[in-house]
Amino acid sequence: MTRYVLRRLLALVPTWLGISLAAFVLAGLAPGDPAQLILDRQFDEPPTEAQLQEFREANGLDDPKAVQYGRFVLGLFQGQLGTSFRSGEPVLNELVERVPTTLTIALPAFALALTIAVTIGVLSAVRRNSFMDHGSRLAALMSDSVPTFVLAYALIIVLAVQAGLLPVAGRGTWQHLVLPVLTLALGTTASLMRLTRSSMLEILGEDYVRTARAMGFPSWSVILRHALRNALLPVVTVAGIVLAGFVTGTVIVETIFALPGVGTFVVDAIFARDYPVIQGFVVFTGTVFLLVNLVVDLLQAALDPRIRLDAA
Repeated sequence: MTRYVLRRLLALVPTWLGISLAAFVLAGLAPGDPAQLILDRQFDEPPTEAQLQEFREANGLDDPKAVQYGRFVLGLFQGQLGTSFRSGEPVLNELVERVPTTLTIALPAFALALTIAVTIGVLSAVRRNSFMDHGSRLAALMSDSVPTFVLAYALIIVLAVQAGLLPVAGRGTWQHLVLPVLTLALGTTASLMRLTRSSMLEILGEDYVRTARAMGFPSWSVILRHALRNALLPVVTVAGIVLAGFVTGTVIVETIFALPGVGTFVVDAIFARDYPVIQGFVVFTGTVFLLVNLVVDLLQAALDPRIRLDAA
C-alpha cells in the first residue's frame, strides 16, 4: 500500500502541470484587460495609459505568454500559487485564510448528508416497497428537483423570517451555520440516498447474504456486517467527490449567506480578471480532488479485502 500511495503522490506532478496549463490558457482567453478592470476599481477616474503600463510591467503582463506560464509553474514547485493582482498578497495565503470558513459549513454538511442518506437508504432497501420506501424516494425526487438557491431562500423564509429561530446570514455563532449547513446537506442527501438504496438492494440479493440468513445469523448482523460493508463501496466513491466539491467552494451558498469562503473569493477574482487567483484556485481544486480520490481508494481497500492496491 505504501508503494501505491507514493506512486499516486508522484502522479500529482504531471497532473499539476496539465491543470496549470489548462488554467493558464483558459484565464488568458477571458475578455477584458485585468489592468483596466482592477485600476478602474481603485481610482474614481479612468486610469491613464502610464498607470496601465506601470501595472502591466509590475505584474508581468507584458511578458510573453510562455514566460508568464513558466514563472507560474516555477512558483508551483516552490510552493507558491502566485500573487493576487488586486491585493498584492500571495494567493496561497488568501486561500488558506478562506478555507476554514468553507470547512465550517462543508464538513458538518457532508457528515449530516452522509448520515441521513445511508440511514434512509439502508432502511428503504430493507423495507422495500413499504410506505417508508415510497415516501423516501418521493422526498428524494422532490429534493433533487429543487435548485440550491431556491432551497436556501425557502429555509431562510421558514426558519429565519417567519419562525425567527435563526439569523438570516453572516457569521459569528453556531446559529449562523445552521442554514448553510442544512442547504448543502439537503441538496446532496437525495442522490446519496438513492445510490445507497440501489447498492443495498443489489447486495441483499447476493448468494452470500442469503446463505448468512439461512445459517441463522441475526438480521441486524447480516445487514450491517455483511451487506452494508459491500454496499458502501460505490457510496464512498460518490461521497468523496461530494466532499471535494464542498471543500473547494460552494459559491451559491456562500453568496446567499454572506460567508467569505473560497467560493466567493474566486467569483470576485473572475469578475476582476485576477489571473493568479483563478490559476491558483484551479490548481488547488485539482489537488484536493486528487487527494480525496486517493483517500477514497484507500477506504475502498479497507472495506473490500479483494481490492489489492499494491498490485494496482
